[in-house]
Amino acid sequence: MCFSNRWNYTADMSDQAKPVYPRERRPATVKEVKALGHPLRLRILRLCGQRDLTNKQLADRLDRDPGTVLYHVRQLVDAGLLEPTEVRAGESGALEKPYRSTGRSWWLDGPLSKSDPEVALAPLEAFEAELAEAGPDSVQTFERFTLHLSPEELVEFDRRIIAVLDEYIETDHERRDRPALGGMFVMHRLAD
Repeated sequence: MCFSNRWNYTADMSDQAKPVYPRERRPATVKEVKALGHPLRLRILRLCGQRDLTNKQLADRLDRDPGTVLYHVRQLVDAGLLEPTEVRAGESGALEKPYRSTGRSWWLDGPLSKSDPEVALAPLEAFEAELAEAGPDSVQTFERFTLHLSPEELVEFDRRIIAVLDEYIETDHERRDRPALGGMFVMHRLAD
């Protein structure tokens, strides 16, 4: 799958174009994979996807040294996954340089390498940290299941889940007035 700014369209009975999901994706570049391969950078992307935040605000929220956070912010900016927004005056009147997520990471195909366990587990570590920060009362829905699927059935199952998520992500800007919810869908092979 590839990232695309173009819609995939299908005609309905009224001959009006509608997007088809899942959308196309593009392979992640080496720089994007490296940027997405650290749990702290994934948390920064998530936070800056909710609202524009400065390096200091990120450091305070993540309880990290501002220099460490700045290093990770620069990695994300360099990969095109985070962008600076307009400089603004802070509460004390000092100028602040906030950042926001570009949203591009969602539209990448397979950005994390299966050959590097640390990189492959970064999203799980980021999710675990976000869930721990939010606390157990933050869980809104929970499903735990076991399925027996062939490789082909797993591909189709994943395609259908991604199609639903793509539709919601594509229109999320229309719901910015509602609470932000995070989630993760993971399928793994069970140990024998």
